[in-house]
This record gives sequence, structure tokens and C-alpha cells, in this order.
Amino acid sequence: MNTDKAYILGLIIGGGVWGNAEDVFKIRLPFKQWGSYELNPKRAGDIARDVMKMVGPLLKAIYNLSISYDTSASGVWNILCEGDLSELRAELEGYGIWCEGEIRKTAHIDNIVSELVDDNLKRRFLAGLADTIGSTKRSHRRFNDNKQMVSFEISGFGFHFVCSLCRLLHSIGCYPDQILWNHPNFHCGNNPYDKKWKKGFKLRVYLDQYEKFGAFAFVSKVLSLKENQILEADRNVAVPCDKRVMKTPSVTCVHCDENSELLPEVIRGGHYLHNRHVCAVLGCEHAPYDEVKKLMSKAEYCINPFPVLTKGTEREIKKIIELEPILKNRTYEKMDVKIADLYKHSEEESIWGDGDEAGYPFSKIILAIAYVIAAKTGQVNGLRPKGSKDRIIHDYLEKFSDGQVTIWLPELMTPLVVQMDRYAAMVGPDNPKIYKKLIQISDENEYKLTVRSITEEDLK
Repeated sequence: MNTDKAYILGLIIGGGVWGNAEDVFKIRLPFKQWGSYELNPKRAGDIARDVMKMVGPLLKAIYNLSISYDTSASGVWNILCEGDLSELRAELEGYGIWCEGEIRKTAHIDNIVSELVDDNLKRRFLAGLADTIGSTKRSHRRFNDNKQMVSFEISGFGFHFVCSLCRLLHSIGCYPDQILWNHPNFHCGNNPYDKKWKKGFKLRVYLDQYEKFGAFAFVSKVLSLKENQILEADRNVAVPCDKRVMKTPSVTCVHCDENSELLPEVIRGGHYLHNRHVCAVLGCEHAPYDEVKKLMSKAEYCINPFPVLTKGTEREIKKIIELEPILKNRTYEKMDVKIADLYKHSEEESIWGDGDEAGYPFSKIILAIAYVIAAKTGQVNGLRPKGSKDRIIHDYLEKFSDGQVTIWLPELMTPLVVQMDRYAAMVGPDNPKIYKKLIQISDENEYKLTVRSITEEDLK
């Protein structure tokens, strides 16, 4: 192993796509709009030079492969590698990496990492990964422009790959800030019926942290990093994972795909409260285990066995209710309520509850109201309102000061429904004393939580 080979292996694992051809494969650079010729011709020119002046000579010297490239208007680049691939195939398979399809979806990198015996080799391997799947789009930020990120974008269900990459970053003192796991608890935390959760992983590192400890080889990526740093008012310093304090996260629903066969067995069937909760279940030595235990001890405040917030047409919401016996068997009281009267509540409040922690979170009810208004007035992208909830509601009340929504309130504490004309949304109740009865700890893993289905008897 040397630094050039470490870089090329990172590049191939990050972007390698193998087909049936014996003498050609490609390295896909999924840059999308960031690498578009139409949107940023100068950056596209920089990428072309990076490919031909750096990647080409290295692949020729190490594996005697010739390259060309193509790109699309969407910004995806393909480096086409041609020649005798037998040496490269044998080397990758020797590391336990099979040359089929998109490598990063199935790759285990531990055997390669064991040969990265110093920080220079590690940084070069990481540079190869970062040049392919390390996104520097400005939208990768935490809360605001002052906290810019490098986001490693990883498709598939390679929880082991993501964990190994995180460990590798830790080994050079580069502490990731967050992992967005490819799991419904993180991609569909509000709607348990949403099947569009298979969006891949994002391993996020502060831009400043990565610049200090990691590396890019592409000049185009380095320049992008510098452009993003200009947006920051302060330098960001990362904290090691085992020193992090975990704040109580938002409530998430119990999703119908928590038992998906796509998930690895160690993860399958569990409900996860926080991204570092997953790290603990995977047994990572850097996980903040004491903090995870503290969070697990109050899991009933973080879990909802019902939808937290599910949006759609009136017909779609009615269909959900019809298919769920515990929802269908309810008696719903119909209430026409002025939006202005509802809007006087604090977002910290629960309403229509029993006064003992159980109730419907007004923060979600107001989001439901904003959605039905936006849907009725043509201000949505899919199910997402265009603009802030406060602006949408304020603008509507300026035109219709007596505007109303219909609330369908069940006699037991199952989700209520907010409706306006043809649009509706379900809001699940907070009910921690009841939900605590549903939560169990797995016999196989002391950090793995499971949540059984709620019954009418639980609510009575």
C-alpha cells in the first residue's frame, strides 16, 4: 500500500460501478447540480482537469488502465476505465470487496483500513472517498450557514461500511458530527405509512474539522470548501462522540418498516431515538453509552405508536383510518374551530388532553393547519408547504379572519384529524404513561428498544 494506491482504492470504493463487461468499469461521481456544466461551467472545467490530470495518470501507473469521461446535464460524471481489469479485480476481491454493481452498497472496508498504517495513508484513502461521495454543497449545514458540513453520501444499507468509515475518521482525530442512518426512524419520523424512507446514509463532518484532519485531492472540491468557509462567522470545533451530551430528540413514530428485510439483523426490529443510539446498538467503541442509557430511560417521551403527523387528501386519511381497527373503531366528535382561536396557544402546549402529560401537541396541530391551508391554496411541493407555517397561516387569516378548520376528535386518545375542504392531516397524541408499557429492551442487545403495537385496552 502507498498513498497513490490508497487514494485510488478510496475513489473506486466510493464511486465504482461494475457491469458485465470484462474490460471496462466506471467510477461514478454523483455530483448532481454541484457538478453541472450548465449551472457552473468553471467548476465543471475544474472537475474535468481533476479527472484527466490526476485520476487518469494514477490509474495508468497503478493498474495500466486508460480513462475517458462523460457527464450529463444533471451533473453526474462517469470516469470510464478500460483495459485489463484482472489485477484490480483480484486485489479488490482479496480485500473481500466484490466487483458487482455499485461497490459502496455492499463493500466492507475493514481489510483495506487494516493496511492504512499511518495517517497519510488514511487521509489519502479518505480523499478518494471524499472526491466521489463527499458532498460540499452549501445546503449541507447544521441549522445555518455558520455550520457548514462535508457530507459523505452513501447509498444502500451498508450499516457496517458507514460504521467503519466513522471509525476511520475518528482514528485521525476527525470527529463526525452526525450520521443520518438509512432507517425509517430518521427518514420518516412523522409518518409511519410513508414508504419513501430508503434515501441512503449521510455521514456529516464539520467543514473546518475535515479541512484540518481529512483531505480532498480534487481541486474543485478544495475550492468549493473554501467558498463555503467564507459563509462561516466562526470556526467550528467537533467534540468526540463519547464526550457528547445527547439532548432529548423530537418524537418519532413507530414505522411499519422497522422490520424490513433490507435492514441488517442487528438493527432490524428496533426503534431508534437518536443517531448515536444506532451507534450503541452496533457496538461502536466511540458511542456515548451512558448518554444513550439516559435517553432510553425516558423513551416514552420520544416515541409515538401512532402517526406523529400524517398529511394527505381527506380520502387518503380516511383510508388509513379504515385500515387500522384501533382508528376505525373510534367515535369522532366533529368540531369547527376558528384558526385564530387555535393560534393563540403556545407551541409548548398540549391540548384536548387529560391534564396529566397526555394530550395533542399544539406544535404538530399548527403544522397540520399550515398544511391544509397551503394545500387548499396551492402552496405545496408534494406534501410540503412552500414557506414557513407562520407566514402561511398569517397570510390566510389576513384574507379570511374567521377562517376555520374541522377537528375530528376521538373519544380515546388515538390521532385526531385536522381537515379543510379536500385536505386533512392526522396528529398523534403524546401519552407517555401509556406508551411506556409498549417499550421493551431486546434480550440480545441491551441498547436495542422494541415497541409493541398499542391496543384499545392500553388506552382504557
